[in-house]
Amino acid sequence: MSTAILKASPIHFGPFPVTTQVFHLTRYSYALVNLKPILPGHVLISPRRVVPRVADLTPTETSDLFLTVRRVARMVERVYGASSLNIAIQDGVDAGQSVPHVHAHVIPRRARDLEARGGVDAVYELLEGEEGDLNRILEGRVEKGEEGEGENGERRRKFPKVDDEDRHPRSLEEMEAEARFLMGEMAKEKEE
Repeated sequence: MSTAILKASPIHFGPFPVTTQVFHLTRYSYALVNLKPILPGHVLISPRRVVPRVADLTPTETSDLFLTVRRVARMVERVYGASSLNIAIQDGVDAGQSVPHVHAHVIPRRARDLEARGGVDAVYELLEGEEGDLNRILEGRVEKGEEGEGENGERRRKFPKVDDEDRHPRSLEEMEAEARFLMGEMAKEKEE
């Protein structure tokens, strides 16, 4: 896949244009670098068609999405020297989904990599906490310690903040550089 192919048609993550952050593209899915990775190599895989929930995917989109997750995960594990992976989908707002577009997180893991942030399972709080709310970050509306409201008007409390101010949104230039690097690494992966 070349950069020219990506520029031929814009790619959106929910309402946000992400074309230059995409490093792998199939007919139905794409993989992109993350604005605020929990760990180096944390990437997202999403269907090209913007749909909010897994149940909204066609069988073809579902198959392609998970085959793409599998292929990208292999590359991420190899490139980032991981011994394990977290692969997570937050399917709906009450599951912590911050952008209403199906996406799988692929996070490379190593022994004791999140020990300072609460241990192995800290990744789940980091995904669901305010630092993971990409919709608010991308729209420039991040407010610390905010509570939310559920679909039925009930109050929802977000997970407590697990990490600190060290986790900032990356610049577009940083994300584009990583996307170019990972595009080259994806070219080394065998298609199945």
